[in-house]
Amino acid sequence: MNIKSFLLASIVAMAPLTVSAAGVYKWTDQNGVVHFGDRQPVGQKSESIDIHTGTPKAGAEARKSPIERVKAMNEQKAHTAEEQKVNAVKEAQQKQREANCKTAKDNLGILATNGRIRVQENGEWRYLTQEEIDQKRQQFQTIADENCTAPATAQ
Repeated sequence: MNIKSFLLASIVAMAPLTVSAAGVYKWTDQNGVVHFGDRQPVGQKSESIDIHTGTPKAGAEARKSPIERVKAMNEQKAHTAEEQKVNAVKEAQQKQREANCKTAKDNLGILATNGRIRVQENGEWRYLTQEEIDQKRQQFQTIADENCTAPATAQ
């Protein structure tokens, strides 16, 4: 075997070593899609993957046992479920505030456009006095003030 063929055989034999030494990176984009690449992405958190075993090379996640990983996944699911529950409650409260706002504004409109307001009490109809109308107007204005503005966010 001459020197040229030995050199060529050595280069061909070492080529896979240099490719595997480059490494494979895994990352998840903002849409939740997992990507793999031979270059570490810029501005993205990524982990280096051992291409022989398919597991992360380093980091706390790599050192966890399967039981610990399942426990962590269950905790994440419970946390997500709790967040969804809180968001559902907030959404229901917001819808109730919107309904209260609309009702109060409708009632204020009725009080403003009608000179006489008739109500039924104990099975009999009667007209509200001007003082009672003013009192109702103040009551509905308070409800509108409380429900027609954006709620303060707790931090």
